[in-house]
Amino acid sequence: MQYNKLGHSGLLVSQFALGTVPFAGKAGFEKTGNVDAKEARRFIDIALDYGVNMIDTADLYSMGGAEQVVGDALGDKRDSVILTSKARSPLGDDPNHSGASRYHLIRACEASLRRLKTDHIDLYQIHNWDGVTPVEETLRALEDLVKSGKIRYFGTSNYTAWQMMKTLGCAEKYNLLKPISQQIYYTPESREAEYELLPMARDQDIGTLVWGPLGEGLLTGTVRRNVKTPESSRQGNGWPEPYVHDMEHAYNVIDVLAEVGSELDASVAQVCLAWLATRPGITSLLIGNRTEAHLRDNLAAVDLVLSDEQRQKIEQVTRPAPQYPYWHRFTSGMDRLDAAEKPFLDEHRQTIDNRKDLSIK
Repeated sequence: MQYNKLGHSGLLVSQFALGTVPFAGKAGFEKTGNVDAKEARRFIDIALDYGVNMIDTADLYSMGGAEQVVGDALGDKRDSVILTSKARSPLGDDPNHSGASRYHLIRACEASLRRLKTDHIDLYQIHNWDGVTPVEETLRALEDLVKSGKIRYFGTSNYTAWQMMKTLGCAEKYNLLKPISQQIYYTPESREAEYELLPMARDQDIGTLVWGPLGEGLLTGTVRRNVKTPESSRQGNGWPEPYVHDMEHAYNVIDVLAEVGSELDASVAQVCLAWLATRPGITSLLIGNRTEAHLRDNLAAVDLVLSDEQRQKIEQVTRPAPQYPYWHRFTSGMDRLDAAEKPFLDEHRQTIDNRKDLSIK
């Protein structure tokens, strides 16, 4: 297992981490799984054996149920893991039981601590942007939670790049602690994060944790062209995520992942995870499984090595179209690329150059 520094902190986290969306499976999360504390304890033991040192959860998952399962399952292994959780999501009809206000965050943190059966959370994340609460209020509440010992670090989840920069700017202005990480959705089928989020994180030394790296079950191998998706899978039971822009493109992505998998005697899921782990700026991939077999299959991707040719094959078929202003920078001959964005722009440039070559012919 490889360990990466999480942003501008000194915290080292495993390249793969254990996600807990399938834990509990209630209060709207029934279709994601129903892993109980006994099974979760088994999952944690397996993950630790592979070198995983981080477990990620949230108060939203099963409306606190996932945290409860994690707390029951961890037991004396609490100090063996970096424990992360999230807050901000609506947890009831009361309008103040939502958001990133001081009122809600401190209450939510204390409730999470009780469910997790611990005295501190190692990484506490704002689950989504709050467009009502002033950023300064959120940052001061988080800093107070750090000073009180209830959390060690904090980060964000599902922010846009401008929202993160506004947060970092506010912290700089008032000399407050800064978030060390972002948790985002990023898969071979959905690479929008490369436009702004990943370059921002590389530039600002923000760690990037990837949720749903297998596309919420889309890229596990159960979804295939002209094949009925099993109803026992998340993508076959009506789970609403992810939003797929172009299903034909998704099938093309799955086809190439399967092709590389056949070359390496590896599963589609393993190839997907192995490719993502090598992408610029990725700190850790969060894998959440409903069965021990799937967990072991996913964790085995730690040892899967793709050749340069295989990585490029996947990159080319999954590459997003250059958007403005990126295509304009190339067509107008702009130079001086920033190191934080260069890996992604170099791939865009290939698309532009290939288009030019075809038009000349």
